[in-house]
Amino acid sequence: MAIFDVARGFSVISMVLFHFCYDLRFIYGFNLAFFKPPFQDIWRASISWTFLFIAGCMCSFSRNGLKRALRYLTAAAAVYVVTTIVAVDVPISFGIIFCMGASTLIESILARFGIELKGLPTAAILFLTFLACQGVTRGHIGLGPLMLHLPRALYATPYLSFLGFPGGGFASGDYYPILPYTLMFLTGTSVGRYWKESGYPSFFSDADCKPLAFVGRHALPVYLIHQPVLIGICELLVLITR
Repeated sequence: MAIFDVARGFSVISMVLFHFCYDLRFIYGFNLAFFKPPFQDIWRASISWTFLFIAGCMCSFSRNGLKRALRYLTAAAAVYVVTTIVAVDVPISFGIIFCMGASTLIESILARFGIELKGLPTAAILFLTFLACQGVTRGHIGLGPLMLHLPRALYATPYLSFLGFPGGGFASGDYYPILPYTLMFLTGTSVGRYWKESGYPSFFSDADCKPLAFVGRHALPVYLIHQPVLIGICELLVLITR
């Protein structure tokens, strides 16, 4: 369905603009007064949540989830190595590409054991659980007044950061651990399977924007190369303005 490529392409462009603003403000010191919470957080969430939801929807089209997972995880490892060597900012450990790879792997394993997540009720439960787990990386789960603090022992080791329990001193320039973000991926998986079996909304067939669809089909390469390009643009702006 072209709608997925179009939506992904729009989010890719939004991501590039977000990272451009981030680089300008936090790496090169430009004064971008608008780029701060809560706007910054809402913008970031709109990008990452969309990426994960669409990636989950793609499970209903995938013939080899393990191969997809390996491709994502290999790309995530490459990003970690490059960002560590270049050291322009904090290296990226367990970022969005890692999350897509780990989530795809988890979904593939579930499917192999006959656990196929699908349907709107399942999606609703997964999404509410995702919202309830937003505080996992900060030591708690729950919604509103229903808050539960998690055992501190989970955060006393550096080896559980990939799950969502960052140990002391852990830092990453982009952090999307399995909890809570795989839950958003699985929400997309459930909705995607529901649409495939029950039929897609009629307006999906009207989505036609070839430039966005092209970007969406090449989202991973764009992700891998956009930051070096942005850094080059920022360096040029520094030369021009200072």
